[in-house]
Amino acid sequence: MTNISSLPALTTLVTGSGPAIVLAHGGGGGIDANFGGLIPLLAEDHLVIGSDYPADDTPLTLDLLADALVAEAVANGAETFSIVGFSLGTTVAIRAAVRHPDRVRGLVLAGGFARIDNRGRMNVRLWQQALAAGDRAAFAQYCLLAGFSKDFVNALSEEQLSEFLTQIAANIPGGTAAQAALVEAADVRADLARVAVPTLVIGMSGDLLSDPANAREQAAGIPGAEYTELPGGHVVMIEQPDAWHATVLGFFARQRAGAER
Repeated sequence: MTNISSLPALTTLVTGSGPAIVLAHGGGGGIDANFGGLIPLLAEDHLVIGSDYPADDTPLTLDLLADALVAEAVANGAETFSIVGFSLGTTVAIRAAVRHPDRVRGLVLAGGFARIDNRGRMNVRLWQQALAAGDRAAFAQYCLLAGFSKDFVNALSEEQLSEFLTQIAANIPGGTAAQAALVEAADVRADLARVAVPTLVIGMSGDLLSDPANAREQAAGIPGAEYTELPGGHVVMIEQPDAWHATVLGFFARQRAGAER
């Protein structure tokens, strides 16, 4: 495996106690943005370990990021753990499960892909162009158009729309360009059949960034994977927080019940 000194530097949040769950966030997101509402619910029964990806634009690879997440989990007392991955984080989680089968015990994969499709790739390239040009306003508009369902966006008042765009433009995490490049490059199609742990795949029916066909491809390729589809767009934790929380918590409740039999 990768020498630990060559791993990307991550910033890690640890909370709760019990069986461990590692969080893998999406490109241009972060642990709080992607999982903030879910963390306290998981932490009632689990040790939750969430690592933000590097805040600079050092080039990333799936192998390095997967190894870094595993190393952070082990360093924080988790010998084995499940992983909840969102978007880009689903490819990191899959790669971690394949590279560290002795560590990873389960996967929840939401809004993900095995290899991003043409529409997703074009969206990410537009993000990269806006970031390279320093055009935060354009980046925010691309994010809102691709990240949320048409019904959600069209239901916003003019004031809410302006506020959303302002918040996105003002809160672009460091490292977003490198993460966007990894979204474009990531390919775990050959890994799917090698995943040997209980897996729940979640697609979003109105996802304009990663069409649910991408999530269904993940589920079809992973032996024994469950698949469920939630309404709304890519950023499910904002559009459908209750359904998102219930679906993830339900998976771990079933896993716990099965282990206790």
